[in-house]
Amino acid sequence: MNRRIIFMGYSLSSSKCLGICLMLTFVMGCYLAALPIQYEREALPNPVRQRITSLEPSKKRLAVLVPFRDRFEELLEFVPHMYSFLNRQKIPFHIFIVQQKDNNRFNRASLINVGFIYSKKDYDYLAMHDVDLLPMNDNLKYDYPAAGPMHISSPKTHPKYHYDTFIGGILLVTREQYELVNGMSNNYWGWGLEDDEFYVRLKDANLTVMRPSNISTGIDNTFKHIHDKTYRKRDMRKCYNQREVTRRRDRETGIHDVSYKLHNTHTVAVDGLNVTVLNVELICDKNKTPWCQCPEPIKAAKKN
Repeated sequence: MNRRIIFMGYSLSSSKCLGICLMLTFVMGCYLAALPIQYEREALPNPVRQRITSLEPSKKRLAVLVPFRDRFEELLEFVPHMYSFLNRQKIPFHIFIVQQKDNNRFNRASLINVGFIYSKKDYDYLAMHDVDLLPMNDNLKYDYPAAGPMHISSPKTHPKYHYDTFIGGILLVTREQYELVNGMSNNYWGWGLEDDEFYVRLKDANLTVMRPSNISTGIDNTFKHIHDKTYRKRDMRKCYNQREVTRRRDRETGIHDVSYKLHNTHTVAVDGLNVTVLNVELICDKNKTPWCQCPEPIKAAKKN
């Protein structure tokens, strides 16, 4: 029996009515599909410029700052190791390779200053991290150092340096702590002493350096030191009045006056793991620090 249905004032059979309904459904579906998707942007959190690698976004975020120049073999080992190590601790982190791209001597402290300036808006604390020092003990915690700067590579466990005021290698500092002491001195071109000067800055600001406790491993098995001193010699030259100046506390330079050009940034994958590379040109004021370019020592002529 074919029933009659009143539709919009017209008398239609049930089969015709069904056809009209199907046609209207198809037309409305096409219309909705053509509309642009609207996102509720106001509901989204503020974006960060880099992908956080942990699944714990509610935690404080760590910027791992690696001052760098021409150590690609070490970097290839460093990145996968640190990804695995920090992900086991569920630390939200990102690795920044702050690469010096100029003809001056290497300046670790200034590169860390640049990395801090670049990352401070998105990250709560930083790790000043040597590329050749890999933590091996999972009890070395990279947590937010609210109580004071945390020196991960303690003199009791570092494979090479064991004096009490040593804070090199791996040091965790909050954003506020780093700003309080005006970051690191920019006077240290070449190798060494910049971390000793930073220790004095922390002490003058009444910040107590903390160190890991209950670490059962020692100097032979807490860290893996992958620096090959026969292949890459330390630049330990001293020239002009460098020795005199760098033995004193620097009360002038820091993050507020580090002179540099950030040429570009790249996202680079190491074994499929992303890091951010900052290509930085450090600018030297030779009136203040002429030792940013030490003249090569003149070799004695060979006698016939």
